[in-house]
Amino acid sequence: MAFTLKRLAGQRQLLLLPKRRSRNEIATIRNMSAASNSAQTRLEKVREQIIQDNLSLEDFASSPEHIPVKQNKGLKGKHTLPKPSWLKIRPTTGKSRENYERLKKTVKSLGIATVCEEAKCPNIGECWGGGEGETATATIMIMGDTCTRACRFCAVKTSRAPPPLDPEEPQKVAKAIADWGLDYVVLTSVDRDELADQGSNHFAETVRHLKATAKQDLLVECLTPDFQGNEECIKAVAESGLDVFAHNIETVERLTPGVRDRRASYVQSLQVLKYAKEQVPSLITKTSVMLGLGETDEEVRQTMKDCREIGVDVITFGQYLRPTKRHLPVKDYVTPEKFDQWRQEGEDMGFLYVASGPLVRSSYKAGEYFLRNAIKERLQ
Repeated sequence: MAFTLKRLAGQRQLLLLPKRRSRNEIATIRNMSAASNSAQTRLEKVREQIIQDNLSLEDFASSPEHIPVKQNKGLKGKHTLPKPSWLKIRPTTGKSRENYERLKKTVKSLGIATVCEEAKCPNIGECWGGGEGETATATIMIMGDTCTRACRFCAVKTSRAPPPLDPEEPQKVAKAIADWGLDYVVLTSVDRDELADQGSNHFAETVRHLKATAKQDLLVECLTPDFQGNEECIKAVAESGLDVFAHNIETVERLTPGVRDRRASYVQSLQVLKYAKEQVPSLITKTSVMLGLGETDEEVRQTMKDCREIGVDVITFGQYLRPTKRHLPVKDYVTPEKFDQWRQEGEDMGFLYVASGPLVRSSYKAGEYFLRNAIKERLQ
């Protein structure tokens, strides 16, 4: 603050008094204060966003392009589509609620990650809860909860250097499945590109522990990464004793570069499924496609043809739902009637099974119950 000297009347001493500021100086100070407050507000919003999206400091530093500094109304000229009535989820109650809470408690106590929780699946209450005469189902996510890739549709955490693998995880997973008494289980995993074998041997070991520990007729489905197309990694999982080899192609070829991580590709995913089938012809192979990202009917149809040409047995279709504002927006909501159309076309093409519906996901239990019977019939 500036001061001026002033002599008091009748006295020799001097006093320091604040200098009267001009209007321009006052205006400048006010503008600086407003700018400071605005910067503080933006900083607070960034902090809130990081907490809301469950981001670590490493995630924030390594992927700045995915983290908005300002809260805005989305892309210019784009409006958030209201969710239609057919996407409403029934609440989990009664016996199903008890089953849901039991599985949740077991998962937490053993430190096991599930894709149901990490990917914010809308069917978690229904699948974990089961129902009258049904077995509750959970998709176990092995090799940690942090992925080395950053697909633009996925809510799983990402990092270039995830924590090391838990060497006791195969035993923990086997114990959990044995405690639940399931007869069909789905194993999936994050991508672990930083590992020499990309986690394929860990995947295979988990399958072998399951087959050795759980009940004799347990059927195992593995929803795998693409392992960068490495044939040795694909073979290790395909020959581990699993019953269903699943790998998701996710979307049509044209949209793949903008939807999936740059290390994934449409052709590579097809090659993964084809090679697994070649190594173990008795395997049932399975893939999944999200709809509502801007694909055309002809593109969906071509994707189905491509999958059938390499011997894929099962395909599922579900509505893409945007997990957070940092992810790709929904282009359109596909009607239940349209999903029925794709189911019928898939069956006409010769797929062993087609699960198609707005809330269907790649490991949705409806497909698992059908596959359980289909696998047993094929093995007899």
